[in-house]
Amino acid sequence: MTAPSIRLVRLHATSRRVPAGLAAIAACAVGLWLALHGHWDSYGALQLPLIFETGCAAVVGIATASPFGDPERATGRELPVLRLGLTLALTAAAVAAVDLAAVGQNLAGGTADVLRNVAGLTGIALLCAFLLGGRLAWSGPVAYLFAGIYALYTDWHPPTLTTPWLWPARPPGDLGGALCAAAVFAAGLAAITIRGARDPVGE
Repeated sequence: MTAPSIRLVRLHATSRRVPAGLAAIAACAVGLWLALHGHWDSYGALQLPLIFETGCAAVVGIATASPFGDPERATGRELPVLRLGLTLALTAAAVAAVDLAAVGQNLAGGTADVLRNVAGLTGIALLCAFLLGGRLAWSGPVAYLFAGIYALYTDWHPPTLTTPWLWPARPPGDLGGALCAAAVFAAGLAAITIRGARDPVGE
């Protein structure tokens, strides 16, 4: 990679507040690590990671916000590649951070659950950024968090919700839940890569 390309990537990452985003993801991971040292029943142990996974997904969505709005979209030919690379890097960082937070602990669902949940929740955040703007990207994952928690609740208090679109309540190896989460992530990633967040100048 040439020096101008490195500078372009650095400036793009700075404009999206990536250092602050990575710090927020690390804070979520530390919070999960501390919480996992508590004593939880099976229901609480499933809910707990989902809360921190939601926080990480919200961070990735918010990081899509542009302070330049339409002028940037009109002049930045490399923007799709930069948006794609940044989003994938932050998503990978979120999955790795949550997974590392559980090292030595008994994380319900394991790595497969973390990957599925973070990817799906991030897809929701990216779609919200595309439709509502990066500053409101957190709203979708938070709303879905309540739906996911309720779906988990029905596992203990029937009638159980079995739809794969509520993937947090599905077993880690469930193919339907994984495909739904992957589809949402792919849709959000495509929207952000091609169009970017819906942000006017100055926001």
